[in-house]
Amino acid sequence: MSATTAKVRRLFPARRPATHERPPGGDQTERIFISNGKIAILVVIGSEAMLFSGLIGSFLIYRLSAPFWPPPALPRLPLAVTWVNTFVLLSSAVTMFFAVRAVHQNRQRVLRQRLLATGVLGAAFLAIQGSEWVRLVKHGLTLSSGMYGGTFYLLIGTHGAHVTAGVVWLLCVVVLALRGRYNARNPEGIELCAMYWYFVCAIWPLLFGLVYLM
Repeated sequence: MSATTAKVRRLFPARRPATHERPPGGDQTERIFISNGKIAILVVIGSEAMLFSGLIGSFLIYRLSAPFWPPPALPRLPLAVTWVNTFVLLSSAVTMFFAVRAVHQNRQRVLRQRLLATGVLGAAFLAIQGSEWVRLVKHGLTLSSGMYGGTFYLLIGTHGAHVTAGVVWLLCVVVLALRGRYNARNPEGIELCAMYWYFVCAIWPLLFGLVYLM
């Protein structure tokens, strides 16, 4: 009887308890699919989207109720250079995309080059916009130039402040990338910066169409 029992045990070994089958790190289904950092940046983007929605709504109210827009005595907004500036900013979104792809591929040199290119394009956008503001002020378009000047500087200036914050963030990311902080196993710093930068770039065509072309 004991020999038969031994044969049965060899053919059908005892199964270990289920509690010992789970790997130390937990089941794969228990992995966190979105980090706290990404949740935080999504909350920031959501709040900023609400801010711009309010500003755009106010602009449309004044724009649609005005008999003449822009007022005849005030200078027109520069379209040609703003088209170029729009291309500059949207190009920075492309370079940021390649930076994210480079960090996932662990291509450090390409990552640093694309991040630096994104920062340079963002700074160029601000420089071009600043020069145009100086020209507009010299021609009489200021914050005190009625609702036309007030809404223009408030709406476009708010976007410019966001671009400035993005450029500063990019410079910090570039410094960390030069120190080897980011790689395929630690790409989140690049991804968070990219999420914010994509938002800044995406909101500009809407503002350009409403303020400059409408």
